[in-house]
Amino acid sequence: MVRDADNHEKTSNGNGVIELRIQKLAQLFNSLDPSPFHERDLDHDAEEYIVGWARELPSDVPLNIVIHLPEEAMLDAQKCELPSALENYFTERAQIAQRELNELFRIGRLYLFVGSATLVACLLGSQLAQSALGSGPLATIISESLIFFGWVANWKPIETFLYDWLPLKRRRDLFRRLAQATVYLGKIPSR
Repeated sequence: MVRDADNHEKTSNGNGVIELRIQKLAQLFNSLDPSPFHERDLDHDAEEYIVGWARELPSDVPLNIVIHLPEEAMLDAQKCELPSALENYFTERAQIAQRELNELFRIGRLYLFVGSATLVACLLGSQLAQSALGSGPLATIISESLIFFGWVANWKPIETFLYDWLPLKRRRDLFRRLAQATVYLGKIPSR
């Protein structure tokens, strides 16, 4: 549903506002995408602008996107169901981010399996080295090296589960917020 931007200030209590001023609707969408407007990809610059501003706004407030257009472009914006097009685009981006997050966790589980198996093998190897070589400096070096290698093999799974997932989750959540944004259209006065 398209709302008139003239009433925007009254309806945006506490909402984050992202404003765009464009001369024609084609500036908003990727010109190489042959899909109908409501299924098209956003232009890269338009997406970067919207996402950049959304990142700057507090994450706990609903978003409003206000698109200012010349009067002659307003009818096109209403015909192409602009709010639906933006919702579809950002919903798809959120789904892609969710798939990337799922893939990261899948790979992380594989890393964890390999790292854990390596750690167990290295701990056993360390014990065997101490048993076979005694308590001399060579046995200590081999034993400690195996323990060290076993823990280093777990670096990647630890990094994956502690740090790597967070940016993907934030991006997914941001796209979900943008998909739920209320879109307002405003007229740019003719000169």
